[in-house]
Amino acid sequence: MTPRVSTTTIKANGLDFVCDVAGDGPDVALCLHGFPESRFSWRFQLPFLAAQGWRAVAPDLRGYGQSSRPAGKAAYHIDHLVADVVGLFDALQPRRKLLVAHDWGAAIAWVVAMRRAVDLDGLIIMNVPHPTVFGDLIKHYSPQRWKSWYVAFFQIPWLPEFLLRQNRAQGIANAFINMAIDKGAFPPHVLEEYRRNALIPGALTAMINYYRANLKLLDESSPSITVPTLMLWGEEDKALDIRLTEGYGPHVQDFTLVRFPQVSHWVQQEAPVPVNSAMLDWLTVKGLAGQGADVSHPSDSGPA
Repeated sequence: MTPRVSTTTIKANGLDFVCDVAGDGPDVALCLHGFPESRFSWRFQLPFLAAQGWRAVAPDLRGYGQSSRPAGKAAYHIDHLVADVVGLFDALQPRRKLLVAHDWGAAIAWVVAMRRAVDLDGLIIMNVPHPTVFGDLIKHYSPQRWKSWYVAFFQIPWLPEFLLRQNRAQGIANAFINMAIDKGAFPPHVLEEYRRNALIPGALTAMINYYRANLKLLDESSPSITVPTLMLWGEEDKALDIRLTEGYGPHVQDFTLVRFPQVSHWVQQEAPVPVNSAMLDWLTVKGLAGQGADVSHPSDSGPA
């Protein structure tokens, strides 16, 4: 029986976070989405994680969806984003803590682990590199600088929002379709979910403020991460070079990499069955399957 997903609001760090939740055990897997996504991007992972014994929680990050939307660029600085994660875990009162994250959510998760802001039991990162690895590559590798052109574009006031909002946020839909290898993973009803969220007044500015408030994120440095870490990477990422999966020895002590050929940046949505299977293998090896877990391999959690 597939675990049921419900929606609730969690108060944390002075904000309200609308969350999708599956499972009810004492071990919490907190799933952080990226840009321009929402908690909906974890629709294939929440039931899977719940079946493995975790209480899987996917919030709309600050500024997204129906979660609180503070005004001003400074409200989206990494310090506040890390504090949101700390506050969410504090509110959930877990026994064990697993952080699962993609894109901007993964950037936040890296910093949470680097700063040791939360005593994590496991970290699962999807298609975003460690900040130091990214900083080292972009300094010396011009193809990555070209791929990151949109970061500079997002620094322009109001224009990115204006363009993305046109034709009922067609630019948001294009971000998924143009980057995806399997276009069928993003049918109209899925794209409509993201378009509708982007059209909420103030949402696009809040979403883009993540880029505007954190240009110095690459300066973040810390001791080597000791939390067991799994990196899942769609090899056909048009925004992030495959070289960004290399060179983790100095930065992460317990590092596992699984790459997915012919899968784009939207890895957990485009290839949920292989992604869930890789997570299950790693959770089992690391002793992170929750109590009462169903350790069978996922077979019908969405498109392969």
